[in-house]
Amino acid sequence: MADFLSAYSIQSWLESCPQGYLEGTEYGHQPGETEPQLLTSNPILHEETIRSTVQLVVGERCALAASSGLINAAPDEASKRFLATQTLDEARHVEIFTHRLYDLGVQRNELESVVQQYANPNLVKFAEILLEKVDKKDFVAGVVGQNIVLEGMAFSVFEMIYALNQEMNPKFAHTLSGTIADERRHVGFGENRIGSLIKQFPEKKTEVEHMQKMMSYYMLATFADAFRNNRAAVEFQHVGANPAHAQFGGVDLAEMTPEEMEQVLADTVLKEFKTRLERIGIEYQTPVRP
Repeated sequence: MADFLSAYSIQSWLESCPQGYLEGTEYGHQPGETEPQLLTSNPILHEETIRSTVQLVVGERCALAASSGLINAAPDEASKRFLATQTLDEARHVEIFTHRLYDLGVQRNELESVVQQYANPNLVKFAEILLEKVDKKDFVAGVVGQNIVLEGMAFSVFEMIYALNQEMNPKFAHTLSGTIADERRHVGFGENRIGSLIKQFPEKKTEVEHMQKMMSYYMLATFADAFRNNRAAVEFQHVGANPAHAQFGGVDLAEMTPEEMEQVLADTVLKEFKTRLERIGIEYQTPVRP
């Protein structure tokens, strides 16, 4: 328990996050960095960038609601304190991705209508399944859904987007690098805390496994919508702006079709789910592929 208290303390969070990899940043990126002109001047790329950023806002709003809602459901003070730091992380993520929408020209008074217009219904359903557990103060299911399923998905999604933007859009890549570091810490907490609780409450396994299967399905459906109707990939190719080097999961994304990228991302996330769930004593459930 001592290691847990140290690794997930507020002091550790202060040293690693605001006083560490975020020091000197502005909304997650370096001061003065801007979005590439191509994204703001090309109508197709502009709209698709707004659409993809809205999905990040929707996901992080869910994460914010979940982490804050789980604080009072936590069975010990150490978990409450960690979830308090995670709540601030998630609030920051909501803010930086929302601010990116403003940088892309979305007016502040239009924010909610833009989010509603572009939010993927499958991602909304994914969030609803998790938040139902949180509303019931179900700490075990809530942390598995939040810190392993949602955060595990976000970690891999952010890594793929980071790879695609590292050369083409340093501003956004810098924003993502901080969120990736946050998600790595959140996933670690989920594994370390829930393993012992599953041993205490083995009757929760069936319910948690069903939740994982359902959330995984809606995650895959969200990926399918994003990649199979990807106008941005076609437009990048049309204007000759594909990334020269974008390594993710041991493959070069610049040489792949959107459908192949979807498969790589889905396989990466599901493999991570299986590995992490097995570590905490949960049997991974294979979802139906959309």
